[in-house]
Amino acid sequence: MTTTQPAPTTDGPKFYEQTWDLSYKHALGETTSKFLGALTEGKILGRRCPSCERVLVPAKSFCDRDHAGTTDWVEVENIGAIEMFTIVYEPFRNLPAPPYALAYVTLDGADTALVGYVRGIDLTDKERAIEALAIGTRVAVKFADEPTGTAADYWFELPDGQD
Repeated sequence: MTTTQPAPTTDGPKFYEQTWDLSYKHALGETTSKFLGALTEGKILGRRCPSCERVLVPAKSFCDRDHAGTTDWVEVENIGAIEMFTIVYEPFRNLPAPPYALAYVTLDGADTALVGYVRGIDLTDKERAIEALAIGTRVAVKFADEPTGTAADYWFELPDGQD
């Protein structure tokens, strides 16, 4: 197979366009199954690493730091601090219509961050949205009225009275 590469240029960025459309059936395993099942009960569960004592959320079977198998289940609080966020203003297939925000939040009692959508903030005013989602901002986990046992069962909002 022969591949021809474009000649290098200095007059701007080059682009390579790809389209991937994949369906994948995940084998969840015991740990992820229990984590997702807890969401239907309005709970966020983590697992403790016996080696470094961290509580990993979402729950993982093995510690990402020292590769030890995790042991005890730990229910963490439904409130925490934003560690990182992004606001999406461009559309992506199979995702919500923009604008929408995603944040990594370290919940109280956890040592790692959980990713989720952020709701209840006006994202049309970029400067105010960035201010509202600043690193360290406290947010609360909210749960769907009719959970399905997926990551869509929860999202983050500013705590009541903190608009």
